[in-house]
Amino acid sequence: MIELAEMIAQLRGELATAMAAAERDELRFELGAVELEAEFAVQRTGTADGRIRFWVVEAGASAQQTASNTHRVHLTLQPRVRATGEPPYVAGDQSPRER
Repeated sequence: MIELAEMIAQLRGELATAMAAAERDELRFELGAVELEAEFAVQRTGTADGRIRFWVVEAGASAQQTASNTHRVHLTLQPRVRATGEPPYVAGDQSPRER
C-alpha cells in the first residue's frame, strides 16, 4: 500500500514528464480535469499527535480488508501551470493499457 499523498505526487511527476514531452512534440493535448478513483484504508496512529493516514489499497488487495475499514474516494483534480495558471499541454508515448 502507498499513501494517498504519494499516489498524487507520482501522478504529478507523470504529468510533468508529459508536459516536458509536449514542448518538443508537434501534436499536443490540453489537459482537462484529471479524475482519480481509489480504494483506501484509514489508519490512525497511536502517537500523541493522533495522525490519520490514508493508504491506497492495491487492486485485488481489498478482499483482505473488512468492509468497515476500506473506503472509496473519487478525486477530480484541475491541473494548472504554476507560472501561468493555465491548463498544461501534454504529449508523449502511449503507455501500456492506456486508452
